[in-house]
Amino acid sequence: MRSALRRDTTTCPLRPQADSVKTARDVTRTTLDRWGLAKLCDDAALVVSELVTNAVRYGGHAPRRPQDHPITLILLRLAPHVLLAVSDPSDEIPTPKEPDFISEHGRGLHIVQTYSTCWGWDALDEGGKAVWALFGAER
Repeated sequence: MRSALRRDTTTCPLRPQADSVKTARDVTRTTLDRWGLAKLCDDAALVVSELVTNAVRYGGHAPRRPQDHPITLILLRLAPHVLLAVSDPSDEIPTPKEPDFISEHGRGLHIVQTYSTCWGWDALDEGGKAVWALFGAER
């Protein structure tokens, strides 16, 4: 984990493997605790789990090698908000599916939408994308 020069930004490169989801949750909880935003921890950890799971699932199949364009978690405090973003090498557009609560898959973006203030994605200049979720810090 690297903290930028500003104490309101945390950047964490992640490997395209399943245990990165736990790492991302831990980094998110630690960062929010440090910022005095512990009440956001549960919702933010759930959302970051979904974003990193999708990045591992879809970023691992990207045409570029994952080590050339790793998955990265960024947490940015923009009072009164917190922005979580996960970048990955896949150009596949995140598309919400109608949630099927019986299936094990397909609920991730529904969860992101439910627990964050808003969410979206942006294409990156070097290829790939960043999927982000915004939280109100006064929740």
